[in-house]
Amino acid sequence: MTDGHGIRSPRVRVLRALARDRSARAETSTCLLEGPRVIAAALDRGARLREVWYGWGARHAFPDLSARLDAAGIEQHSLREGALEKIGTTRTPQPVLGVAEWRPVEPDAAFGDGFTVVAADVTDPGNLGTILRSAEAAGAEAVVVTDAGVDPRSPKVVRSSAGAAFGVPVAVVADVATALVAARARGARCHGAVAHGGAAPDALDLAHRSAIVVGNEAHGLPADVVAGLDDTVTIPMAGVTESLNVAMATTVLCFEAARQRSAVRP
Repeated sequence: MTDGHGIRSPRVRVLRALARDRSARAETSTCLLEGPRVIAAALDRGARLREVWYGWGARHAFPDLSARLDAAGIEQHSLREGALEKIGTTRTPQPVLGVAEWRPVEPDAAFGDGFTVVAADVTDPGNLGTILRSAEAAGAEAVVVTDAGVDPRSPKVVRSSAGAAFGVPVAVVADVATALVAARARGARCHGAVAHGGAAPDALDLAHRSAIVVGNEAHGLPADVVAGLDDTVTIPMAGVTESLNVAMATTVLCFEAARQRSAVRP
């Protein structure tokens, strides 16, 4: 345990860069974890933590986490008073920060015998975090995200995923067309979520190799992408509700896929 790192410390500057700079996260293949629950959830999923930082005087507030980190041989450091507020991305800074290794898988490895979620240009960190969480919980093979969307390594995505960012493989591709090429190379059918005109979820075969493709919050899937899909799916709505947001819709489709897969298992 080392003490007294201020905001001008080179190591603390790295933390600040990981919190704010997508390129810094990509170059180092690491991400910043904010809060003891996220750190514990990452450890539960076998994440490789490089180090953990405590706010001024905060280590004694988390004896169980500290003991777990000690047992795992993970470096622990203390920040000087006032440094934590200059690093984190939340209005009320979390008292514990972690640095974890995070490397995306290759696109070809994202498609197997089950279903994979393709998040095309999803820009809201909370939405992508929920998509990761639902995909993990429903047993998805992986989640594929596009460069134009939010960085899956960002602290807000990792936090909102409740650790699922380390529990489900994630691939990053240039665009959705690249993801569809990889899906078809593995024999997966590509189903796109649209607000109107698609088949009901239970009318599709989601029990076998498939890609569930969801689009941007404001614009959905581009017309040229929709034209290249095997089929489209629309979640039936009661009343005047037009559609669910992308995270909720993805959750419904993931668990429909899980239901169908469970039904065909011996």
